[in-house]
Amino acid sequence: MSGDKARMEAAEREAAQWHQTLSAPSVSEEALERFFAWRADPVNADAYRRVETVWAATGALAGDADIQQAVSEALNRKRRERAIAFGWTGPGTLAVGLGVAVVLAWSGWSWWSGRGLYETRIGEQRLVQLADGSSVRLDTASVVRVRYAADGRHVELVSGRAFFDVAPDRQRPFEVRAGEASVTAVGTAFEVWRGLEDVEVVLVSGVVDVRGGGSGPVERLEAGEGARLAGSTIETAMADIEAETSWTEGRLVFRDTPLAAAVVEVNRYLPRGVVLEAAGLARTPVTGVFRAGDRAAFTAAVAEAYGLQARERGDGVIVLSSP
Repeated sequence: MSGDKARMEAAEREAAQWHQTLSAPSVSEEALERFFAWRADPVNADAYRRVETVWAATGALAGDADIQQAVSEALNRKRRERAIAFGWTGPGTLAVGLGVAVVLAWSGWSWWSGRGLYETRIGEQRLVQLADGSSVRLDTASVVRVRYAADGRHVELVSGRAFFDVAPDRQRPFEVRAGEASVTAVGTAFEVWRGLEDVEVVLVSGVVDVRGGGSGPVERLEAGEGARLAGSTIETAMADIEAETSWTEGRLVFRDTPLAAAVVEVNRYLPRGVVLEAAGLARTPVTGVFRAGDRAAFTAAVAEAYGLQARERGDGVIVLSSP
């Protein structure tokens, strides 16, 4: 076996393992960092795309009546356990025959049908691979509900923030609803954040149409733009893409961010957060980069920069106050 072939087969095995790991109910920040480091290798990235392509195809195959019948027959065979083993016929060999595709169609569709609701707890992030090849990255304390139909792909952002990398499909637009607001795309990458009173959208690539509540107008965003939707009102402006989407890499980037707002953002990742008692510094601009969930680094930096005292209360909350 040549070195290149062995390397590709090893990458495919690892890609299948990563795909299974990222489909778990929750994925730790450490696991995500290891995945991104692994995928940085072009060979690994190509292998992962191949696994995603096979998995995405299962949703399309599952609706075919002949496929369903063939699947039923396959499942009744005495040796069906071996066939269902995700298409692996031996170490390093990815089966691509019709029989394996049929079994993948069945198992993939079953996986998809039972996982329409995805959520994360405080401090968690999660990458979800959807049946059409799109992906959704959930931020901390977020919930999305997904439903695919013949005429479109429908996602509801129930709470929190999510980043959508949408696979192109002009026949089935990809729509994200957050309260009364909606964002519609065909193939693009964008972020949606549902707040208590408004919805924020940041577009990284492609174009999307955004609409507020009621019969409000539709605005088209282009790459690099952001929008704030409150009721039927839409405000658009250029966005700081790196800062706005830094959470997808486990970082929080602040650029002249009011200290009070930075504290709120940091607290989203903490079960026991930070309280700013120095009210006079609430609007003081903060600039820096911190790991999401690293309370100690944030409070130490702020305390040193502004001459504050950081003390831990009995309930575990850190209080920043004037000496």
